[in-house]
Amino acid sequence: MELSEADPKGLVRESYAIEGITAGECRSIFMDWALSLPVDFHAPDALRVLIAEYAMQHPDHPMSKVLNDGLSAPDPARRKGGRAARVGL
Repeated sequence: MELSEADPKGLVRESYAIEGITAGECRSIFMDWALSLPVDFHAPDALRVLIAEYAMQHPDHPMSKVLNDGLSAPDPARRKGGRAARVGL
């Protein structure tokens, strides 16, 4: 996969150019990037390309952590609420 395919709008590239960007802003940019991907797009492959291109060169940048976190498996879903939470055991 090419860099232009992994970051077609240049959102991730631009995040690395913003001086003083915060982790929260990086997460917001990441969400915008993820939501703009085509439905059949394989995001983990794109993340690997972005990490190789940007995060390896800027390991302390907040976007580097966000990109690496994007490759991590999500925590298992837990049930929240339901009858037991309303009634109390």
